[in-house]
Amino acid sequence: MERYAAVFEAADPPRTSTIAFYAHPGGGPGLPADTEVVVAGPDGARRSAPAVRVPLTEAIPLLSRARRTGRAHPAAAFWGAAVVLALGLVARGRVRPAVTDGDFDAWLLAPLDAADHARVRDLAHAMPPHARAAPLAGRDPAELPDAEPLLRAFLDAVADTMPRGAAAVHAAGAPAFASPEPQRVPHLRGWADQGVRLSLRVEGDERFRVVVQVHNLADPTLVVDAAELWAGANQRLRADATVALRRAARAYPPLEPLLDRPVPDATTLTDGDVELLLTTGAVRLAGAGVEVHWPKDLVRDLTARVVLGGDRGDRPGFFGPDQLTAVNWQLALGDDPLTPEELDLLAEAHRPVVRLRDRWTLVDPELARRARERALAPVTAVTALGAALTGTVEVDGVEVPVATTGRLDELKAELAREERVDQPAALRATLRDYQLRGLAWLHRMTSLGLGGCLADDMGLGKTITLIALHLHRAGLPGGGGPTLVVCPTSLLGNWQREVERFAPGVPVRRYHGPGRDLARDADHTGFVLTTYTTMRLDADALAGHEWDLVVADEAQHVKNPASDTAKALRRVPARARVALTGTPVENTLSELWAVLDWTTPGLLGTLPRFRARWAKPVEVDRDADTAARLGRLVAPFLLRRRKTDPGIAPELPAKTETDHPVALTREQAALYEAVVRELMAEIADSSGIARRGRVVRLLTALKQVCNHPAQYLKEGSPVLAGRSGKLELLDELLDTILAEGGSVLVFTQYVAMARLLERHLAARGTTTALLHGGTPVAAREDVVRRFQDGGVPVFLLSLKAAGTGLNLTRADHVVHYDRWWNPAVEDQATDRAHRIGQTRPVQVHRLVAEGTVEDRIAAMLRAKRDLADSVLTRGEAALTELTDAELADLVELRATDHGGAR
Repeated sequence: MERYAAVFEAADPPRTSTIAFYAHPGGGPGLPADTEVVVAGPDGARRSAPAVRVPLTEAIPLLSRARRTGRAHPAAAFWGAAVVLALGLVARGRVRPAVTDGDFDAWLLAPLDAADHARVRDLAHAMPPHARAAPLAGRDPAELPDAEPLLRAFLDAVADTMPRGAAAVHAAGAPAFASPEPQRVPHLRGWADQGVRLSLRVEGDERFRVVVQVHNLADPTLVVDAAELWAGANQRLRADATVALRRAARAYPPLEPLLDRPVPDATTLTDGDVELLLTTGAVRLAGAGVEVHWPKDLVRDLTARVVLGGDRGDRPGFFGPDQLTAVNWQLALGDDPLTPEELDLLAEAHRPVVRLRDRWTLVDPELARRARERALAPVTAVTALGAALTGTVEVDGVEVPVATTGRLDELKAELAREERVDQPAALRATLRDYQLRGLAWLHRMTSLGLGGCLADDMGLGKTITLIALHLHRAGLPGGGGPTLVVCPTSLLGNWQREVERFAPGVPVRRYHGPGRDLARDADHTGFVLTTYTTMRLDADALAGHEWDLVVADEAQHVKNPASDTAKALRRVPARARVALTGTPVENTLSELWAVLDWTTPGLLGTLPRFRARWAKPVEVDRDADTAARLGRLVAPFLLRRRKTDPGIAPELPAKTETDHPVALTREQAALYEAVVRELMAEIADSSGIARRGRVVRLLTALKQVCNHPAQYLKEGSPVLAGRSGKLELLDELLDTILAEGGSVLVFTQYVAMARLLERHLAARGTTTALLHGGTPVAAREDVVRRFQDGGVPVFLLSLKAAGTGLNLTRADHVVHYDRWWNPAVEDQATDRAHRIGQTRPVQVHRLVAEGTVEDRIAAMLRAKRDLADSVLTRGEAALTELTDAELADLVELRATDHGGAR
């Protein structure tokens, strides 16, 4: 229902209200009508539209889901936002019992403070016209109701659905208010219509008392002490205030003696009462609508922070595994720390108020405990550095401010300092300014023994920057040492060529393949190149060698810290570690942890603590403050530059991206619908892991049908022409590109589809080359060279096997025959052509089957592409969590404006 517009219809009592869902003119299929609403049509004229009424209790979850989907009509999304606001107010206890105009029991929102009123007004101003379409009966069809009264009625209606049960009897003091069924209670009107609220004024310094203050709900600025109210003759207000005081006493029991007094004006507080008020009492009172006002001259700004400091030591030793940093509490009045004598006074005090600096100071019991503790357990130096960078440290699950001293202050300054490093004389190239800045950053981090992740976009020259770092370290006093580069098999040749080209004379050996000998291959101070597979198999031998640098290229290959490859990499020691990757986060922040915990162990804590402290608040709760703190923590250890950044690579030619919608052929459409019918039936009858597997099977099958029926049907020697809209468009694109003398990369995630394309293009007389995960290393290097030399105009590539590391600047066109559904991975593949060394504009073509699941996913990627910078979608894995209805909506074959299937 959330796909339709929605309008609220108030009723008495509020919980019996309804939501009318309708399809606005021109907006989609109609609904089985039991009422009508008046809406503006596309031509601006007002007319009736059929609608279906849904009880509010059933509509609330629909509206809440509509707010989250991003596909809902604005009117439904608006009421979903109103549901969230109402539930938040109820959760804060902003409800009171009332009797409606029709003499029914109800719970209404009250009292609301100034901030609550502002939120209601702001939301009302955002109400779209379709959210207040007027019912035909009893209203001028051209008239829309006022937004704010309608919103207030809706908020009251949501509130009235919530507090039902035993707790409601206790809160209201009347059984009628616990029943979900409407109850006529005219006899309770005088009791329920309270016209006041209370606040408490705390007086005194060494001894305290609370004075009860009474506010008029009609005008909250009118306030009197209870003694003054009881001296007057207004019996009704005194009765209302007594009821409110009973509710306040349930929240804060020290108020109970007031209930037995003829005039409940004030009561004295013991030290324990003050301590309770400081800890949970004020919070519980706020939930009951009672504010607490402390004396203005009472000092309440006593705060605590953690002070981190350690031995100065030399820099490498500072980050040794046995180097610990002292951790102490520091308490302060404002920004002025307490002296040791004042801390002793605070620690010895057993009262919630202490005389400090000739003023009475209110002391939270937790702060007093910290004053007694003074020192906390010491932490490692790298953990202390992380706390210094974020400005907070986690203590007992709470983020506490941090101050630093000594070596930590020096390190923070060093990490923030930007110093220039000259290009090594032995480097046979001219580094660009941003590459020189990258070299300086790598030098700073590795000289501190910290390591880091160079996460520049693909094509910005991470390899040459790392070669420059090796040469720079070799020129330092004491020299450098051997650099071990661990990379995917497909990049061994590229690394060797780059070292030989830019650092001639520096030894470079491959430790890979049969007959490898570490004593022979690594007996020098140059580069040793190996693969992740070889490194995993020979971890013991590599761990026994002394390395100056260990470099993990395409470090996303070890994003799973539990994998054998990642565990083996951690065993290889080095003076410093550097990760190279264009995608430090492909799916979740845990991948960032895996990379940085290898380069700088301990910085982000253990993986479970990282997930609880950082990943969940950022990824699930979208907590901006936590995201900012995490950004401050990782910023010094991760250098991220994009091609689009000002001054990074202005000489790169333009990149144009185009989505090409193509219609399915009749054969494809029939196959598509048959697959949906068959596999959706299987999915409906399954659950758990089996269901998730069937969802992935469904999505895979549909993508294969969209590519070509022959791929899905696994035909041996098929006739390909005329059966796929994508293939026809690819033929047209290639005709144009090759006629203009261009070269093209064609990416597909399916090797089988690549082989079909190779066969089809060969039949058309087009020269092609094919690269996939099974291509041997020597053959990979040969086919890349042939393409770069211009011998092959069309290069067919498996996205997973060839989407990273390769330099294919001969291409000026990139075709994504099918979508990977992860923008970061897709961008990496495009960057095989759009990288340094490219001299021509690059055109990117994405083929999308209209009206299919591909079409819907492409729209989602366009809308959420900015998430690639922080928390990316999980592709097919995320789609397995959809409900059957949501999945059916996603994969449904729909008619399109372009005519649908042919």
